[in-house]
Amino acid sequence: MLEVRDLRVSYGAAPAVRGVSFTLGPGSTLGVAGESGCGKSTMALSLLRLLPATARITGEVLFKGENLLTARWSRLRAVRWSAASVVFQGAMSALNPVRTVGDQLSEPILLHDRTTPKQARQRAADLMESVGLPPERLRAYPHEFSGGQRQRIMIAMALACRPDLIIADEPTTALDVMVQAQVMDLLARLVRESGSAVIMISHDLSVLARLCDTLAIMYGGRIVEHGPARDLLTDPRHPYTRALAGAFPAIGDPASRRNPTGLPGDPPRAIGDGCAFAPRCPDAGDACRTGEVLLRPSGPARSAACVRVPEPRDVRVPEGEIHA
Repeated sequence: MLEVRDLRVSYGAAPAVRGVSFTLGPGSTLGVAGESGCGKSTMALSLLRLLPATARITGEVLFKGENLLTARWSRLRAVRWSAASVVFQGAMSALNPVRTVGDQLSEPILLHDRTTPKQARQRAADLMESVGLPPERLRAYPHEFSGGQRQRIMIAMALACRPDLIIADEPTTALDVMVQAQVMDLLARLVRESGSAVIMISHDLSVLARLCDTLAIMYGGRIVEHGPARDLLTDPRHPYTRALAGAFPAIGDPASRRNPTGLPGDPPRAIGDGCAFAPRCPDAGDACRTGEVLLRPSGPARSAACVRVPEPRDVRVPEGEIHA
């Protein structure tokens, strides 16, 4: 359903996404993780050309065979919400504070489904009920809801036109752990019922493992490891994935709680030759600092961009290509 080929995004001379490629099938869930500034949100928002005009995007984003990067604006407007929708990070800033949630839920339905206002209102009421909110509150404004409730409204809005693809950009970042768990369970249930494909972005690997079939770890604007979610968490192959997994202390494990493993340094501001992670990698050698380090097979349905990962003899996949 979605095929991304050599996606590159830059803001002026600064590259934000560098040659990302992946495919996503119907009903699949792909989780994208990495530090702030690694290119996750830029990559996701560029798929529907939601970035500011200062961003330069190249490559191909084939959605059902159509390249959205070259599509006309009229066609792109028809795809947004109806075929592909976004759950934005920070529901309070994404919702219009001077319009009722009922009006905001009804708007994409009226625009894309060509229904009557009465039918759109009924659909909005059904959406509110599906996310655990009383339909009677359609006349309320965003500030009258809690943070978790507003996030539920954003999820309902993303599902309003029954899209085939949902992009969730860190939808639980500002929520406490209890509400976060409720929202994630809700999103997982709604996705199962609708059969939509999902790209989920988060800093929390445990959150992604609950919802996603596969994970893609980004660093320096590239995917550095990809594979089944459980395998990446239990047996990470790339040093950066190991650092991410080790940054979360295990509850009930005193050794983990008192000595959490972190990663010194910051993400790269400028990227030169070799592996972008080499300046922070404890295992980096001379081979890591010269030439490009691209994704290579690291096991069944797995790939990692690391010269120290041995290439399995029985696995061969095209360079830089991943699937979900």
